Amino acid sequence: MEAINDSLEITPRQKVELKLTGMTCAACAARIEKNLNKLPGVKANVNFASETAFADYSPEFVNPDALINAVRKAGYDAAIREADSLEKEQQRDAVVYKRELQSFWLSVALTLPLLLEMVAMLASAHEAMWPRWLQLILATPVQFWIGRRFYVGSWHALRSGSANMDVLVALGTSVAYGFSAVVTLLGLSQQHVYFEASAAIITLVLMGKLLEASAKKRAMGAIEALIRLQPKTARIEVGDQITEVPIERVNIGDQFVVRPGESVPIDGQILRGHSSVDESMLTGESQPVEKFPGGKVFAGTLNQQGLLVGTATRIGKETALAGIIRLVNEAQGSKAPIQRLADKMSGVFVPVVVAIGVFTFALWGIWAGDFTQALVNAIAVLVIACPCALGLATPTAIMVGTGRGAAKGILVRNAAALEQAEKIQVMIVDKTGTLTEGKPSVTDIITTPGHSEEEALRLAATLEHASAHPLAQAVLNYAKSRDVTPGKLERFTDHPGKGIEGLLIGEALSEGEKNVWLGSPAYLRLQGFTIEEALIEPYLRTGKTVIGIAMQKGIVGYIAITDQLRPTSADAISRLKALGIEVVMLSGDNAATARAIANAVGIENYQAEVLPQHKANVVQAFRAKGKIVGMVGDGINDAPALAAADVSFAIGAGADVAIEAADITLMKNDLASVADAISLSRATLRKIRQNLFFAFIYNVLGIPLAALGMLNPVIAGAAMAMSSVSVVSNSLLLKRWKVKDR
Repeated sequence: MEAINDSLEITPRQKVELKLTGMTCAACAARIEKNLNKLPGVKANVNFASETAFADYSPEFVNPDALINAVRKAGYDAAIREADSLEKEQQRDAVVYKRELQSFWLSVALTLPLLLEMVAMLASAHEAMWPRWLQLILATPVQFWIGRRFYVGSWHALRSGSANMDVLVALGTSVAYGFSAVVTLLGLSQQHVYFEASAAIITLVLMGKLLEASAKKRAMGAIEALIRLQPKTARIEVGDQITEVPIERVNIGDQFVVRPGESVPIDGQILRGHSSVDESMLTGESQPVEKFPGGKVFAGTLNQQGLLVGTATRIGKETALAGIIRLVNEAQGSKAPIQRLADKMSGVFVPVVVAIGVFTFALWGIWAGDFTQALVNAIAVLVIACPCALGLATPTAIMVGTGRGAAKGILVRNAAALEQAEKIQVMIVDKTGTLTEGKPSVTDIITTPGHSEEEALRLAATLEHASAHPLAQAVLNYAKSRDVTPGKLERFTDHPGKGIEGLLIGEALSEGEKNVWLGSPAYLRLQGFTIEEALIEPYLRTGKTVIGIAMQKGIVGYIAITDQLRPTSADAISRLKALGIEVVMLSGDNAATARAIANAVGIENYQAEVLPQHKANVVQAFRAKGKIVGMVGDGINDAPALAAADVSFAIGAGADVAIEAADITLMKNDLASVADAISLSRATLRKIRQNLFFAFIYNVLGIPLAALGMLNPVIAGAAMAMSSVSVVSNSLLLKRWKVKDR
């Protein structure tokens, strides 16, 4: 049997992130993605904007080295990207950017005289300003030294059976330079030369790439800001000595000291001290949080006044900040479904443009008999067309949107979730911990004749002592405040969502009276007890939860428990309705209590006495009607319902929440953050649609104008360079998005 089980064991799939180099346009990304997905057991997506590839693979068939080799076969390079390598990558990128900037200014210096020549020729019909041999000398280093990258990129692309932007630039500029060089070397003075076109196109493309890189860097600003928050050192207390050590040398259990004005180095629990801590980097909430012994602190948060001494509980990649960086990075590298059309177009874009360029040359050269115009128009077609804008339209908006959300305590798992959130039609909310504070407390004990409050409370505390239900702690806390000591149980049976029963030990009662039941009125009715409706109705009408305690002879009493509504719940429901979303409340409470809570926050559609395991059925029922359903819960007890929803939202207590529990995790304990998340989703999708429109309309208009001879190649090169910049710049406008004041 053991051998059979071993043979059936399935190796779990693994994920890896690759940092890519050598991509110049969206066609490159499409080629790499195609090569990766050809490998057995691999599901990969490549993000041109972030220059990364996320691969989900089966170790039975491939390993990371095989993935890297597949990228190299496509003509590019890759390396495994670790979370702690992001800062080093940024430093390397800064060095590369500086080198690219130097090349650009050298190209400008060599190209400027050629452009002055063109301007002078356009202004009047006088002799050329510069002799052609000097123009050849100026244009040659631009073409073959500064422009070498386009030839290298073209070679790699063509060798792997694809074509990219490099092919268009290399082909267009080579034709212009080659024709001009031949005319110059053969002394054909009657023919015009186009050195200014080839040099200017390369210079303008470089300028566009630099502007694009700068804009992309700003789009990824959220990741950089989070990385900068990670402290480099910690003050460790050993006996009477405090030593500053690198953060890598801190171990779980070490005692650390945080002075006023310093950042907390790791996640930990406070041992001594009292202070206020700015946790806005986690929750987006500017209000400082009071910290006392026993409280939790998180890496990257800022200690404001007092001295804090804590013990390390999570270090390195396990801290809340590291988890947020990982989640934001994965979200920014993920691909939204709306990008599929752009990806398909990018994959065939360059071959189609080359075909149009050849057709343009043939049309003007053969049919119209104008070789010079044919050459100019074909070059214009080649250089104005670029799939970069299409490739950047979606990912840059996703990068800015998810980064902006993270800064405001909205953590999006992936781009698909962000896109789907815009379409939500029904939002299902759990009552406890979502609409309410999630901190129930006992307000009243109602007893039946012959029983005292102390007896009812002691019996309830005895059963609740063995329960994990959220209401159990409220009963135990109240019993402790009344100095009531729980008894002992010989037997305990839990009926989730209904009630509990047990057998007492050591009570001075007859054998038949040692059985005790506790639970909802509906549960006690099922056990055969008669509920005094008139006795509990006043409490139910005010939104309180009522549980009953019973022994063999009948009901002993009832306990009324309240869980205060969050101050922002009613406004949050109103905002969701204003967004055109139907809100449905689910509650395990009885109908009267559920009705009172629903009325208080303005919810018309609610369902009471819903067991935890049945919440997922409610979600499925709405989806069966063709509705796009969102579910809001705590990410733990509501896991089945969250999994069943189209988009799941987990409301968490700051960094205590499991940040990967749902599609969208809200770091604030506030339902209003759900409305903020949907608002962010809609703003991001608006930007994506605008970007795609700009990218499509640019090529739809630009290529025909170039083919008809209405665009000079230099102007076409400038337009191509600015197309990507305009798309990224439009995405950056998302940084203006703000959460609604409350």
